[in-house]
Amino acid sequence: MNYRSVFNYFLNRSTNASAESFNAKVKAFRGSQFRGVRNTEYFLYRLIKLYS
Repeated sequence: MNYRSVFNYFLNRSTNASAESFNAKVKAFRGSQFRGVRNTEYFLYRLIKLYS
């Protein structure tokens, strides 16, 4: 267990919730939009356009 991140929450009231949320959005986007598509450049382009 990473005690530094646990202490960080209590000291600064900050979490990695925004990073976890973004990762969930990427996973949902990848699963729903790109089934069977293997073009990584296009995937990254669409990801940047939708979530930036």
